[in-house]
Amino acid sequence: MKAACWQGTHDVRVETVPDPKILNPRDAIVKVTATTICGSDLHIYDGYIPTMQPGDIIGHEFMGEVVEVGSEVKRLKTGDRTVVSSAIGCGHCWYCKQQQWSLCDNSNPNGWMQEKVYGYGTGAIFGYSHAFGGYAGSFADYIRVPFADFTAIAVPKDIPDEKLLPVSDAFPTGYMGADLCNIQPGDVVAVWGCGPVGQFAMRSAYLLGAERVIGIDRFPERLQLARDFAKAEIVNYEEVDVLEALKEMTGGMGPDACIDAVGMEAHGTGPEGLYDKAKQAVRLETDRPHVLRQMMVACRKGGTLSIMGVYGGFVDKLPMGAAMNKALTFRTGQMFGPKYIPKLVEHVLNGDVDPSAVLTHRLPLAEIKQGFEMFKHKKDQCIKVMLQPD
Repeated sequence: MKAACWQGTHDVRVETVPDPKILNPRDAIVKVTATTICGSDLHIYDGYIPTMQPGDIIGHEFMGEVVEVGSEVKRLKTGDRTVVSSAIGCGHCWYCKQQQWSLCDNSNPNGWMQEKVYGYGTGAIFGYSHAFGGYAGSFADYIRVPFADFTAIAVPKDIPDEKLLPVSDAFPTGYMGADLCNIQPGDVVAVWGCGPVGQFAMRSAYLLGAERVIGIDRFPERLQLARDFAKAEIVNYEEVDVLEALKEMTGGMGPDACIDAVGMEAHGTGPEGLYDKAKQAVRLETDRPHVLRQMMVACRKGGTLSIMGVYGGFVDKLPMGAAMNKALTFRTGQMFGPKYIPKLVEHVLNGDVDPSAVLTHRLPLAEIKQGFEMFKHKKDQCIKVMLQPD
């Protein structure tokens, strides 16, 4: 089969690789009908995710058709159409039973790689380095899905792929970001980053009862989508001081909750931005925490910070005094896919949300390199690229 393999920083190639096989009776083989480049994939593309090996198949946001199932798969059958969670959970450990699927104790055979940095190993993620399991990803014709009864969710056959594809990862990530905010009636929620996850976080904040939502970005097309799709008020951080703008928009209190939908490659301005970029380049700091700093200062006293942007290692110069003295609550995590995906499919079927609004470009898998470059550099007003295997 054909698959997109990581060969190094900014080097992704479509190659011929062996077809996946059933390795465990709880596996399924899925023919990928649609997949997409996620902002998290850019961290791999840019060389910031360790434990990648040349030849690794990347990609983790996808859907498709079940073409083979293992002998112990009970909930799926050949021919089923499915949306697959990017986070892999066994369904039986303590964490999975608590619906904390990305913390699974059993899905990641390489959890030991994380222990020195994180203290404990987390669950696995498709196509996201050997520290997260070393599973082959979705930029391929076919993919092996472990723990298929829990990781893959059957969906109706009469809904276009475009409407369901983001339900695999971007939509539940944004929804979880809003859910972690414990939104109360009348709340104001500010979201840093108006990419796909940020768009879904804003839309989800309204679904969960927020009164006002504010989107923060610098790209006009993303801010416009935040206004049109997410129904958010918008702030362009290159034109105004974000902290002053948020104070003015909230009567001096600050947002009740702040969501980070950016992560380790946050774009900073002025000396702070240059400082983080330089330290990250020489690996004195693995992640750029510009958004975290702003959120910790901007959030109202007693508010909540929800961090869904991906961070891999270490950051510095965080205003912990502000966080502690303002009694802020931090909530974060890789998304709990199987907890949210069925609910979000219902929202799609009911017409509450059309996730295809974030898909601005469609390319064959063979043109994935162009897709990465377009997505990374925001060419042609790109917000999200849908890829279809040949």
